[in-house]
Amino acid sequence: MELSVVICTFNGASKLPKLLDSLSAQKEASDLPWEIVVIDNNSTDNTASVVASCKENWRKDIPLKYFFEQRQGLAFARRCAIAKTEASLIGFLDDDTCPNEDWVCEILKFAEKHPQAGAFGSEISPVFEVSPPDGFNRIAPLFAIIKRGKKPFIYAKRPGVLPAGAGMVIRKDAWLAHVPEIPVFTGVSGTSLSNKGEDVETLSYIRDGGWEVWHNPAMKISHYIPAVRLERNYMVRLCHSVGTNRFPLRMSRYKAWQRAFILPAYILNDLRKLIIYTSKNADLIDADIVSTCEFVLLRDTCLSPIYHLIRFLRSDD
Repeated sequence: MELSVVICTFNGASKLPKLLDSLSAQKEASDLPWEIVVIDNNSTDNTASVVASCKENWRKDIPLKYFFEQRQGLAFARRCAIAKTEASLIGFLDDDTCPNEDWVCEILKFAEKHPQAGAFGSEISPVFEVSPPDGFNRIAPLFAIIKRGKKPFIYAKRPGVLPAGAGMVIRKDAWLAHVPEIPVFTGVSGTSLSNKGEDVETLSYIRDGGWEVWHNPAMKISHYIPAVRLERNYMVRLCHSVGTNRFPLRMSRYKAWQRAFILPAYILNDLRKLIIYTSKNADLIDADIVSTCEFVLLRDTCLSPIYHLIRFLRSDD
């Protein structure tokens, strides 16, 4: 196999049939060497039986495989995929995404044209159940909505600016050479957002290992955003998780001796951004949900070193 399309799912029984149908209908892909792999991340619904039912009438030219990963967390599900597949390219889809009919073809075309690309991400368009709040585009990337122009480009080595995990494709050689077996962040675990950051962690390892990381807008997927994810509680929790996890993500890029010099610069810059934002938007922080989210993101980024120091001290007790 040249490509394994991997669907990591938790309790995704109701969503998988639509996604599998879209993959079955991939345009001009019947003669290409690819497969579909479902990684069931410790689901408690009937995910396994849904996949088994789909396999009964599945097309013979595209293998459909199922594996169960008991360790809860998206990072573990993805490591299971790396261990279970033999393809040279691994394309990851979430169970609430849907690829365009030429997504598989565009992956293989891009990979052939760019052999130094260790990873490359898709353009991701939202499908909203309800209308998002005004100004939502300012925080849209936090919701795995990626619109970055019509031309492919290499992501510069700026911290945090990388493809989303949904729709990303990784060369297995790049993963095996640079991504450690034990992740710092376990990723979304069930409904918990506290360990988000696994995608940035993984892609940072690959980029720091000397591989190129690209955005490829020809690979297009849609991402369903249910109403619950546009509720205030979820949006604030998401920004809190992203903010508090920035410290370890940043420090993972540096050697131990460098961190003592780098950390003060990050702290001062983050504090500067928070002060400027608060002074300019004081009247909006409580009244406007997007402004609230931006404030929480900046505030908890500043608090991230303290938050993880407390976690470290508690783990030693």
